[in-house]
Amino acid sequence: MDIIKTLSEELNIRQNQVESTVGLLDEGNTVPFIARYRKEVTGGLDDTVLRELCDRLNYLRKLEEKKEEVKRLIDAQGKLTEELCAAVDAASTVTEVDDIYRPYRPKRRTRASIARERGLEPLAQLIFEMRSDYDPAVETAALDFVDAEKGVESAEDALQGARDIIAEEVSDDADYRKEIRRLTQRFGTIVSKKCGEGESVYEQYYDYSEPLKSVPPHRILAMNRGEKEGMLKVDIKVDADIILNYLFSRTVKNPASPAFRHVAAAVCDSYDRLIAPSIEREIRSFLFDSAGDDAIKLFSENLKNLLMASPLKGKTVLGYDPGYRTGCKLAVVDKTGLVLDTAVIYPTKPHEKIEASRRTVLSLIRKYGVDVVAIGNGTASAESEMFIAETLRECPDTKYIIVSEAGASVYSASKLGAEEFPDFDVTQRSAVSIARRLQDPLAELVKIDPKSIGVGQYQHDMKQARLDEALEGVVEDCVNKVGVDLNTASYSLLSYIAGINLQSAKNIVKYRDENGEFLRRADIKKVPRIGDKAYEQCAGFLRVPDSSEILDNTGVHPESYTAAKELLREFGYTEADVSVGGLKELRRRCSDAGIPELCEKLGIGEPTLMDIISELEKPGRDVRDTLPPPVLREKVIEIEDLEEGMIMKGTVRNVIDFGAFVDIGVHQDGLVHVSEISDKFIRHPSEVLSVGDIVTVKIKSVDAAKKRIGLTMKNL
Repeated sequence: MDIIKTLSEELNIRQNQVESTVGLLDEGNTVPFIARYRKEVTGGLDDTVLRELCDRLNYLRKLEEKKEEVKRLIDAQGKLTEELCAAVDAASTVTEVDDIYRPYRPKRRTRASIARERGLEPLAQLIFEMRSDYDPAVETAALDFVDAEKGVESAEDALQGARDIIAEEVSDDADYRKEIRRLTQRFGTIVSKKCGEGESVYEQYYDYSEPLKSVPPHRILAMNRGEKEGMLKVDIKVDADIILNYLFSRTVKNPASPAFRHVAAAVCDSYDRLIAPSIEREIRSFLFDSAGDDAIKLFSENLKNLLMASPLKGKTVLGYDPGYRTGCKLAVVDKTGLVLDTAVIYPTKPHEKIEASRRTVLSLIRKYGVDVVAIGNGTASAESEMFIAETLRECPDTKYIIVSEAGASVYSASKLGAEEFPDFDVTQRSAVSIARRLQDPLAELVKIDPKSIGVGQYQHDMKQARLDEALEGVVEDCVNKVGVDLNTASYSLLSYIAGINLQSAKNIVKYRDENGEFLRRADIKKVPRIGDKAYEQCAGFLRVPDSSEILDNTGVHPESYTAAKELLREFGYTEADVSVGGLKELRRRCSDAGIPELCEKLGIGEPTLMDIISELEKPGRDVRDTLPPPVLREKVIEIEDLEEGMIMKGTVRNVIDFGAFVDIGVHQDGLVHVSEISDKFIRHPSEVLSVGDIVTVKIKSVDAAKKRIGLTMKNL
């Protein structure tokens, strides 16, 4: 297989792009570094395409290794022919390679292997020839194979053994299996029935069927989970005549042969006993893998949008972790994320010390100039929201917002949480986390296992290694896209920077603690385990705002410093002009001078030049600043206050296969079904919506008893 050509065709990119990118990956370059600083080499491939290319490259290389191993194993048996070798080489999936190897794979004892041990293979071959006439008759010929010592007591025993051999040979034929798999996927149906006792969330699947070719991924995952929990029995059904007609067309050479009935019986047995169960397992596995891949892509997209949400900069925040018996924990966090104060109040049941709690909150707000109260959306959040909204009437300049606290308890009980706040209990750490994730979602959420953040569906049913790998990639891409302050970033944040692993990140923080702030980017090379290669990969993503080298606070890579400074001199600018934002005319002047001519003069490619211009125009820029800010609130809205037809603003909290959940300021998120998202037909909610989007919705239905809110975005 020509892997470069295959990748080019699959990803619809030029072969020279693939070849160059594979070369960069093989040299040990990271995806963020390649995406940002090697655009000339890759032709501008972004991180999403690069990760897909990397995944497929690894798969295809493992496929080639599998092919070589299979050929070696068949050759060791002395059975490798040119035809077999060509078939293995032509296989495009691991499943096809497995099909080819199936007849040569060492098997446990089967009915066919027992029949072969009893010497019945010649009889099977005789029957499978399907001659027009036999002399003697097949049944008479079977008498010659009767041998009580071998366990063949009668002619019928011999014929049954021969049919078992034929059945296994039919089952092991790679071409037959490939076509049966295709026919089953085309004409088959997935069927689920109730098998457990009592009611469950799987009620819609108690008597359910849908064609395999149209069943959506989320239903596959739902049925799999219901089966795993013992509530459903799931099967794949297909009209057996479709499969048997195909098998007969390939195996029955002479329908008029006296041996026809034996071959027909063997073929039917082969499908019923051997092929159908195996193909069903394979298709169920394929459906699960495909559904899992789709769910991982959706999870990844949701996570990316959540991590890249607009930070609430320059605000002092009061983090509020609601609770009942143990009280509500408070933490005041200043504009830089430093914890200024903590407290515990008891405004909820069973204590209901409302006035004392109000005095504490007002005291903290006035003492520290709190701009926003961030309330976690967990237990007792509804009561806490009402309490805070009432309290803030005395502080009209202070707003509040409900913040998802998904994963906050995981962080609070983690080793990292204990290291950051050794003197805090877990609920105090949660209050800090809630406040900080409003100030900078990316910096705080990287401390939490992405699976605990709550923006996926059925994540516990997927292949965890594959999910972890994908989500790690998303976090890495987001962190590098934004960049980090080398002197303030936590080691958990630094560990996602290209070229820096967890141990290197800890070394950076340790060095910073022992030696003070880094004065320049290049100083990071003094840290143990940060060599030239690691520095090359990470440098462009690190920011040192107070460096004497102004470019250290931009996304310009050190390898391009000379070109950047020559560009400034070309138009009479100084580095001081960069720091005061005095380059508003730079882009126009470059365009007037001619981009190709400038590139040739500076010795860089056009993508690098355009990136340098963007960075010089806005040093220290945060790509998230262009996104809509969080929606702050002043008053409480209860589900009972909602009426059909009301128009409201909301924030998309989660996008799933069948719709999106939108926070409209009520304790319960509302659901916009996929059919209610757009006036035009869309196949998936992600075509229109992303986590973090601010949207206008209309109340379609309200069920206060079940706490369900139906929303629509149509005709608005």
